[in-house]
Amino acid sequence: MPALAIAKNISISSKKLKWIVSLVRGKKVDEALTVLRHQPTPSAREVLKVIQSAAANAENNLLLDPSELRVAKIFANQAPSLKRFRAAARGKAGRINKRSSHITVVVDEEV
Repeated sequence: MPALAIAKNISISSKKLKWIVSLVRGKKVDEALTVLRHQPTPSAREVLKVIQSAAANAENNLLLDPSELRVAKIFANQAPSLKRFRAAARGKAGRINKRSSHITVVVDEEV
């Protein structure tokens, strides 16, 4: 039975998260955590937290062995954007979209 963890409204765009997410998809949880700890980006820290949370959910709620877990599914979807405006030339306003995302991780035992 799979365990799930979701991080909502992370203030990093889903485009920046997708290449980090693709690094750990399908790997064992221990291996995925090691890979993410050595990535220098802030997005890797956010993905690391969600994977740790999913592994803890599996261990505490479903009584699964943490050494047998693997990342079954992981994805980063777009969340609502903050819309801001900055003054532009000739009295106009330039629009700024501050994008955010949701990270979903599903861990399961290896078959």
